[in-house]
Amino acid sequence: MSKSPITCHVLDSSTGKPASGIFILLQILEISKDGDPDISHPLAKGLTNSDGRCLDLLPPAGSEEEAMKKTALQAGQTYKIVFKTKEYFDKTQRPSLYPWVEVIESVVPMLGDLPIGFIDNVYHQQT
Repeated sequence: MSKSPITCHVLDSSTGKPASGIFILLQILEISKDGDPDISHPLAKGLTNSDGRCLDLLPPAGSEEEAMKKTALQAGQTYKIVFKTKEYFDKTQRPSLYPWVEVIESVVPMLGDLPIGFIDNVYHQQT
C-alpha cells in the first residue's frame, strides 16, 4: 500500500502508549523576505490512528490524486505540521502545558519521505 510522503508517529510518554486521535494540520510556510510575518497556507489535515500514526496525511507521491489536489512536496519548500495536543489531553481529563506543538521541516529531495516522530507528555514535547 502506498503512503503519504509525510508521515507522523506520536507517542504519549506519560502513559507509554501511542497517542491516538491527535488532530494534525499540514501547512506550507511562506517565509517573509521583508520582515513581515510568515504566512501558513493549509495543505492537509489528518488524525493519528490507534497506533499513534498518521500515514495518509497526503496522497501517495506520484499518484493521480496528488496531481489533482496539487499536494506534491516541493524541494526546498518549508512545511509546518501542527499537532493539536490540548484536545488530546482534554479527552482524558489531563492538563496540558502546550495547546499545540509545531514542527517545521524543509524538503530535501535526497532524503525521500519525511517521517516525523513526536513524543508527547503533559509537560513536555520532543521531536
